Amino acid sequence: MKRIILSAIIALTLASCTKAPSPIYPVPTDAQLEWQELETYAFIHFGLNTFNDLEWGYGDTPATTFNPTDLDCDQWAATLKNAGMKGVILTAKHHDGFCLWPTKSTDYNISKSPYKNGEGDVVKELSEACKIYGLKFGIYCSPWDRHNSFYAFPEYVETYHQQIQELTNNYGPLFEFWFDGANGGDGYYGGACETRQIDHNKYYDYQRAKDTVLAHNPTAMIFGGPFQAVRWIGNEKGYSEPTNWCNETENGTEWVPAEVDVSIRPGWFYHENEDDKVKTVNELCDIYYNSVGHNSNLLLNFPVALNGKIHPIDSIRAIEFYNTITNELSNNKLYDAKVKADNERGRRFSASKVNDNNSETYWATDDDYPYGTISFSFEKAVTLSKVMIQEYVKLGQRVKSFYLEGCKDGKWFRINTFDETTTVGYKRIVRFNPVELDKLVINFEESRGPLCISNIEAY
Repeated sequence: MKRIILSAIIALTLASCTKAPSPIYPVPTDAQLEWQELETYAFIHFGLNTFNDLEWGYGDTPATTFNPTDLDCDQWAATLKNAGMKGVILTAKHHDGFCLWPTKSTDYNISKSPYKNGEGDVVKELSEACKIYGLKFGIYCSPWDRHNSFYAFPEYVETYHQQIQELTNNYGPLFEFWFDGANGGDGYYGGACETRQIDHNKYYDYQRAKDTVLAHNPTAMIFGGPFQAVRWIGNEKGYSEPTNWCNETENGTEWVPAEVDVSIRPGWFYHENEDDKVKTVNELCDIYYNSVGHNSNLLLNFPVALNGKIHPIDSIRAIEFYNTITNELSNNKLYDAKVKADNERGRRFSASKVNDNNSETYWATDDDYPYGTISFSFEKAVTLSKVMIQEYVKLGQRVKSFYLEGCKDGKWFRINTFDETTTVGYKRIVRFNPVELDKLVINFEESRGPLCISNIEAY
């Protein structure tokens, strides 16, 4: 008996001493990983464009045009919370230069509008509503300003930095700060009505802008500019490419995870003639699987209507979308499955770690094993149509390709997926026609090093 106990103690000691795989760089910062875990959050576009039925205002509309009759930031926050959003980014200033807060940097702001007799501050109202509803708050402030007479001259740079200072110092904490990529072109420019071009990497002094943002909000993600912590996926259609490395390319040297931005309507600002063009639940679900399911965060835009509320059609559609995704991913069939792998780095990194409901544990293979097979067996046959895989990205992104197989009554078959089975990263969801099986096998064909898989689910 003593020998058995001693052997068990030795085995446990050896298992606990097994070294974790070395990181494969780059790896995320804690703040970047926390941002990726948000997965879905909202954009709000609202301003002078809303009242002029425009997407890009020229900058020549008077501030008095901004006049919502029933603006309700609590309604925005409640809607977004019920739609499963984890946060919201407000367009505090779009390209027309109109500011939704009473900035001291320009008279072209909300204090010169009829809203609340010039005493309103939409940035403050939404930031406070976010605190009530448990949403993270972020800000978009366009570098381009088609109204300001000094745009493209040194004076405007100081104006813009004053705006950044006000927004980052007075309305935090902020989880993300957005610098839009649209820079320079034709505009009102104080009545000059001309075209002005700038070198966007140099003109705005982005290094100082970054320092200002992070001085007040050290964990905030910066989108846009040369010092971004997160990156644009390259389209506004709601999807990322099937192969998606958090370091942009397989051999990238910086961890810069992707964000997908798309509007729930065709336009970013509200237009009454788009009330019948709100994306369907099926369209929104497809966007989710092609963004979050492709290792990207989803930034879904809501164009606030003329009265100052999110339109009922948009609200209902977003909540239906959230409920549909929740239902589709609510019954993990692998939770009680028997799991086995062809290679394990020891008990500490056993295959069972992929379905133990602990994001800090993971299945890992030996250093000379940059591939691997993991199987799940069921007591009774189950029907599946989706598989979710997550890597332990604290040690870097590794998987380059994989494929799925199933077995039913001893007959093996390859599962043909709608989504390509290439990179994984923080999260990968692959869909396929429903299949009945009593065993599921995932074959990881190629990896940048030993596998580190923290979670696998199937629905």
